[in-house]
Parts: sequence; structure tokens; C-alpha cells
Amino acid sequence: MMEDDFYAVIKLISGEEILSTVCPSSEDDELFLILHNPVVIEVIVMKQIGVQGYKVDPWLKFSDDDTFLLHMDRVITISEIRDPEIIEMYKKFLNQKSEKNFKNSEENDHNFQSVSEARKMFEKLYKEDIKDS
Repeated sequence: MMEDDFYAVIKLISGEEILSTVCPSSEDDELFLILHNPVVIEVIVMKQIGVQGYKVDPWLKFSDDDTFLLHMDRVITISEIRDPEIIEMYKKFLNQKSEKNFKNSEENDHNFQSVSEARKMFEKLYKEDIKDS
């Protein structure tokens, strides 16, 4: 985290609440926020056992980017997060996401070899099929 960055929850005009590392910025008299690793948090209540928990998901689930610009005209309010438990939960999610991405990239490398091998096998079968025709 850089010196000007801080943890914040942001309420958007869409109704979404985002937790993110935030860096305020301005350019040409326009104020915007730079969000790094924004997430949405859902409160989950298990009434049967009287427990409340949280589900953390990336803000944009299908994006590979981790940094976004948010114009202030989309923001209702912003509040700095100082609660160490919330910050720790956020960091834990980011670490797990990072580890998962690393594992997926290793698996994709392995699958790529399998695809190459499968392509060679299909090319060989195709060539044999043409000979038999």
C-alpha cells in the first residue's frame, strides 16, 4: 500500500458497497478514486446455529484487472476502514485469491502440454483417416 492509500468502504449510487484500498486523485479539476483490489462483502446469517459470517467476492468477477478508476459522481459516501478484523479479512481474501491464481496458472501450463499432445494425436489420426479414404 502506498502512503496516500487507505482502506475504505464505498457506497455507490447503484446501491453497491465496495471494500477496497483507495487512493484519491484528481486530474483537470475532476476528482476520482483509484481502487485497488475492490471487493463486495455479503453478510451471511446462519439462523439455525446463531452464527453470522461474511462472504467476500471480487467486485468485478470476470476481470483480470485489479485496479479501477471510479469517478466521484458515482459515489454516495466513502468511509475509511480502521477495524483491524475487517482489514485482516480483506487481506486474507486477497492472499487466497493470489494463491488460487498462481495454482491456476500452473495447472494451465500443465493443461497446455496436454492440449499440444492431444493436437498431435488428432493430427496423426486425421492424416491416417485421409490415407484410408
